Amino acid sequence: MYENTASNHWEGAGKEGTGKISTDTEALRSYPYGFGSRFGDDRTGTNPEELLAAAHAACFTMAFSFACEKAGFATRSVDTQAHVNLAKEGEGFKIDRIRLVLDASVDGIDEATFQKIAEGAKKECPLSKALASVPEITLEATLRR
Repeated sequence: MYENTASNHWEGAGKEGTGKISTDTEALRSYPYGFGSRFGDDRTGTNPEELLAAAHAACFTMAFSFACEKAGFATRSVDTQAHVNLAKEGEGFKIDRIRLVLDASVDGIDEATFQKIAEGAKKECPLSKALASVPEITLEATLRR
């Protein structure tokens, strides 16, 4: 079993407040976020949905590569984008959909097998499992030749 830790410090109230996110590995170290970087056009900070997208893309990419290897195919390169949609719900918000976009080069694989492995990786990725309450998680998978 593995446990990873991140921490957050927030100062101030609501829209005026700011937070700083840190991870044990220091991949993020007091990295800023706030209302402007979450709901506005402030690109100096991050936001929870962007971090979730990065985590899901990374997790899915690894799951896909491992699944290909298990099936006897070597991945040459795998690029994934995750698009996380935050939608208004009543007085609050919810994540209503995630769109994964995969673009990969895999030696010796046919299109049908590629699609089957990609869908399986989406299902088995630990982050996909953790995000099972999201109503819609889609995958667009393109095999590069």
